Parts: sequence; C-alpha cells; structure tokens
Amino acid sequence: MSDAETLAPTPAADPLRTPFLQCLIGRIRAEDSYGAWEKRSDESLLAEYVVTKEQRRAIPIISDPDPEVIARVEQFYQAVGLAVERATRVMATPMMKMSHEGFGRVVLIAGRLVVLARSLRDVHRFGFDSLEKLAAEGTKAVEQAVAMIEAHPELARG
Repeated sequence: MSDAETLAPTPAADPLRTPFLQCLIGRIRAEDSYGAWEKRSDESLLAEYVVTKEQRRAIPIISDPDPEVIARVEQFYQAVGLAVERATRVMATPMMKMSHEGFGRVVLIAGRLVVLARSLRDVHRFGFDSLEKLAAEGTKAVEQAVAMIEAHPELARG
C-alpha cells in the first residue's frame, strides 16, 4: 500500500481526522501567536472554509477578494504541502500569484518538480459546501502531489 492510499478517509470516517484537515487545523493554530483561539474547537476554526450555496449566492459574481480570503487560500495550500511532506518526507512548498481581481495560479514545488498546479479564479468566493467536501478536496490535492513525487522521486528529492 502506498502512502497516497493511506491518505484517503473511509466514507464513515470523521472528516476532522483526515491527515489533510489535521494539517490545516495545525496551520490555523500556528497563526494564533497570542492564544486567542486556544479554546475554540477545530470545527469553529474551519467554519470559515465552509461556504454554503446560499452564502455563495449572496457573494457578488465580480468582486476583489479581501485579505482574509486570500490568507485562507494560502493556508489551504500550505496544509496540502505539509500533508505531502508528512506522507513522503519531501518538503513541498506552495507558491501563489494572484491578481487583485482574484485570478491567479498556485503551484506546489518539491525539489525541482512541480507536484501540483492549479488555476485560481473567483477567489473571493473560495470555500467548500461542507467539512467533508473540504477534507475530500484537500485529500485529493495531496494524493495528486504524492503520486507525482512517487512517479518522479529523483526530481522531487533533487
């Protein structure tokens, strides 16, 4: 069984127990240098990542993303990189470039290899329908990156 296969949660599993969400929660808590979020539950920390269809409809179609949304996108991909590193022992670093209008690109680089590349659009509406969807999308990104590292280990470790 490869490391990528161990990343996928079972259907009945608690999404908060997935390796990806554990990394994301860790990244969020790491930003709390004064301990203000110490007593907050993991679910409440992840609540900003859940954007229901009704909430998404209320967000204008065209708008500039605010810094908090951009920070959430960055944290998401930092957590992907951290989960990839935990699964492969290869450091994976995200690099994000975005216009003020919320369009851009994020790449995850391991060694000399781009292990994940995503186009970003409508970042001001960034979010997932549920914690399960958040866990699934993060896990999927991690699995893709791990598969790329496994396919090209000499570049990823170089």
